[in-house]
Amino acid sequence: MSYGILLVRLALGLTLAAHGAQKLFGVFGGYGPRGTGGFFAGLGFRAPVLMALAAGAAEFGGGLLLATGLLTPLGAFAVAIVMLNAIGTVHWRNGFWNTGGGFEYNFVIWATAVGIAAIGPGRFSLDRLIGWDDNVSGLWWGVAVLALSAAASVVTLTFGRRRETASVTQDEAAPQVA
Repeated sequence: MSYGILLVRLALGLTLAAHGAQKLFGVFGGYGPRGTGGFFAGLGFRAPVLMALAAGAAEFGGGLLLATGLLTPLGAFAVAIVMLNAIGTVHWRNGFWNTGGGFEYNFVIWATAVGIAAIGPGRFSLDRLIGWDDNVSGLWWGVAVLALSAAASVVTLTFGRRRETASVTQDEAAPQVA
């Protein structure tokens, strides 16, 4: 079981860290903060570059925390918020399936992050090395990540966006790079 948890943590964590690096640093084909901010402006966010930095930091930092198994619930929480915000702003209106631009992919990432918070980081983690693993895992950590990520996403989508948000598709909101 420890090897399986390690594999899931590494795959999820490093993938999300790479997505965050796209937003923060413009690497791996990403647009950096300004380009991603343009995308977020199209989604109606009030402070789009700041939101791009926050999303990038949550993905990058949360992904690295998950990959290393350090402060595992915090990493799961950061990733979970970004995924719920992505579902709420871009993917929900397209239905479930990813092939139609739906929220399937983001939902699986969110559920995996919540599950890791509940299961814990496993034997091969910095939380275990430090002796924290018994204190930062369990059912209530999973419930907390689930509930708090939902609450944080509602707050972000309610107060962080303009009310007259235009309905845009992911392609329409994509940043234009000269």
